[in-house]
Amino acid sequence: MVTPDTDKSATTDIVAGRPAVFFDGSCPLCTAEISTYRKCRGADEIDWVDVADGGTGARDETIVPGLVRTDAMRRFHMRRADGGIVSGGAAFAELWATLPAFSWAGRIGRQWPVSLLLEGAYRAFLPVRPLLQKLLRNRRRRHGTVIEKGGAD
Repeated sequence: MVTPDTDKSATTDIVAGRPAVFFDGSCPLCTAEISTYRKCRGADEIDWVDVADGGTGARDETIVPGLVRTDAMRRFHMRRADGGIVSGGAAFAELWATLPAFSWAGRIGRQWPVSLLLEGAYRAFLPVRPLLQKLLRNRRRRHGTVIEKGGAD
């Protein structure tokens, strides 16, 4: 378990005792999804941290205790309010459980065997992610579509 801490090395102030989502803001797919979550009721109670931006840019830079930038760029991570860090399918389940509109999905996603299936689906998605990112970037260029970096205001 990681002890909650405040760390200003990332692009957003990270407040102790609050959940925090760590996402790759250079990924158009990730940014679009995070933008959707940030519009939900309860999103203002979460710190949203773009790990692709800010800090020293060092690969081994610590974002929060227990999480370095390279790991945060490889997988979706969330720090729970108790300071524990989860990643992949478990991080999505925690995020969903935190947002009232998705709390039902979070409750289901935390339960075995759904948690195993969620992690399996996430791991299957990871190798496809670069191709999907490229397709989305090309589509945005062709259609002039802009997805605001970091999500909703």
